[in-house]
Amino acid sequence: MKLKPEVAVWETTLRCNLRCSHCGSVAGDARTDELSTKECFSLIEQLADLGCKDVSLMGGEPFIRDDWQALGSCVKDLGMSLCMVSNGILVPKYIGEISSLEPKVVGISVDGMKASHEKIRGKGTFDRTMKAVDLLLEKGIQTTLITTISQINFKDLPQMADMIKGRGCNWQIQTAMPFGNFSRDLLISEEDYYASAMFIAKQRINNKFEDLPVIGSHCYGYFSKVLPGCKWDGCTAGLRSIGITSNGGIVGCLSMGNERFIEGNVRKRSLKDIWEDPNSFAYNRKFTKKDLGPNCIKCRYGKKCKGGCNSVSISLTDRFHNDPYCFRRIEKDIIGI
Repeated sequence: MKLKPEVAVWETTLRCNLRCSHCGSVAGDARTDELSTKECFSLIEQLADLGCKDVSLMGGEPFIRDDWQALGSCVKDLGMSLCMVSNGILVPKYIGEISSLEPKVVGISVDGMKASHEKIRGKGTFDRTMKAVDLLLEKGIQTTLITTISQINFKDLPQMADMIKGRGCNWQIQTAMPFGNFSRDLLISEEDYYASAMFIAKQRINNKFEDLPVIGSHCYGYFSKVLPGCKWDGCTAGLRSIGITSNGGIVGCLSMGNERFIEGNVRKRSLKDIWEDPNSFAYNRKFTKKDLGPNCIKCRYGKKCKGGCNSVSISLTDRFHNDPYCFRRIEKDIIGI
């Protein structure tokens, strides 16, 4: 079956109005060679031609680009779903324009209760971010709160559940990894990682999904004996998903260190040429069981799981297919189940 990049996550600019302590992209200043509006339009056309279904505009901060609305309109005009990921600060300024685009979902980063969120994202950001969430919900826009957990905000999860319950938004929990601005010293332990999964499971048991729809991100889901919903069909980077840097670099996933695994650049080769190159995304497309790292090589699910999230695996072990943050491994080696 011919592979299609069904989901594209596009860092439209590296420029950002915040300086978050866990930012993997080290966002702040724009790259000097970011794609022009004309080049962006061409890229969107190429995504549509390849059969992409969802395009997610992110940054940096996507609403800083002067042409963000034109890019969003182009995505919609070519029949693809539009998603956006923002820190929320500029949402009140542009709420009318955002609403007119009718995005599939807008993700807003909310990293803990006020003290924790502002320790990570800066003084005065929490109230402004929550105002953005309220405005999006008032407009009937599907909104997902994205919480990246570390030692700074792990303890806030129960309070956050109380704050979010019944608001009508989704909640995505993911783990901070030691690349970019984030310090390895603040990484949650394997035990706390497992506890966060138990927390997600508990919320699903105690609450109706429409009251508190909470999910674990791509860094959750590895064949637990105890926790529900832990199936995993392997990393989708270069198989069904694609990442795009603001200067046209093509990667399987932006979370794998952004520029570490560039397969090509759309200024030099067409997106179709890069995507269909038999040597592109070899870590996933040419995967065999022998590629599993020492954490995964003996696991009965290794061939199916492919060693978990490659972003986590690369960040923690400097190799693919070797994710140590695995429910199955933690239950066996630490908990003794």
